[in-house]
Amino acid sequence: MKHRLLSFLACPDCRLDLELSVGREEKGEIEDGTLSCRCCGARFPIVRGIPRFVDMDAYVDTFSFEWNRFHDVQIDRSEATGESEKTCAAQTGWAPGDLRGKLVLDAGVGAGRYAEVVSRWGAEVVGVDLSFAVDAARGNIGARDNVHLVQADLFRLPFRDASFDAAYSLGVLHHTPDTRRAFGAVVPFLRHGGELAVFIYALGHYHVFSDVWRKVTTRMPVRLLYGLTALAIPFYYVYRIPVVGLGLRLLFPMSQHPRARWRWLDTFDWYSPKYQHKHTWPEVHRWFVEQGFEDIRLFQQSPEFSLLHVCMRGRKRPGRESA
Repeated sequence: MKHRLLSFLACPDCRLDLELSVGREEKGEIEDGTLSCRCCGARFPIVRGIPRFVDMDAYVDTFSFEWNRFHDVQIDRSEATGESEKTCAAQTGWAPGDLRGKLVLDAGVGAGRYAEVVSRWGAEVVGVDLSFAVDAARGNIGARDNVHLVQADLFRLPFRDASFDAAYSLGVLHHTPDTRRAFGAVVPFLRHGGELAVFIYALGHYHVFSDVWRKVTTRMPVRLLYGLTALAIPFYYVYRIPVVGLGLRLLFPMSQHPRARWRWLDTFDWYSPKYQHKHTWPEVHRWFVEQGFEDIRLFQQSPEFSLLHVCMRGRKRPGRESA
């Protein structure tokens, strides 16, 4: 943890400032210590350089497993590809210069896929995640001066109100117990005039059969599912066979990403989470309106992509309190 992070933090219970007690510090990074609230007496440990506002990873334990197994798969720097940067731009509508010099919240940082991109664009990024994926993120991007990482619950965020110039949550909100409430939980920490971008799974026919399979896969031991989803690597070639492949993609969807470990990750990511809600774009648009946003835009990466995902961004109206 960097000392500067303290200026953004607040007690998630009483919303007041936290006091820092340093246990061990190395090269400007607080490796161990405690954050405490003088008002309510709450204490939160700093472990392995990350402040921890939760005791466990609750319903996202599969993500803890996933991102520490596939910690470098979607990181542009590790993969020597610009795919995550292109995806981030397509899903948010932001260009690299749009976030330069801004304080940005990554709500659901995972292993740091998009925080790596946004920090490279010149923003100062605070990445938060409920899962132990934050440990993988620290290994990937934690050494950057403009990156901060926090383990916390989206429904109980430990930040000062109106701290951030911009915020995004890409592929995360629909994995919480209540997507709409998770959306609303992020809004108070965005400054008036700040922008929020989200990427949420779309409601449609494409997931009918996979949702049937998910009734089984979400009850499997995570290591068994991890092994089974490795079949996405060799089956990719079967799924490319005309007619036969089309039927298989419908009946038992698997990632068709050309990179082997990436499609293994994507397939595991689809079948493992406890929660996986889908929503229509009018529904998501309504959330933005209810929370006092304007200049709301829908982004479509491609016609096929728009059937699978809702990518939307809005600006928090100045002088308007969120609902």
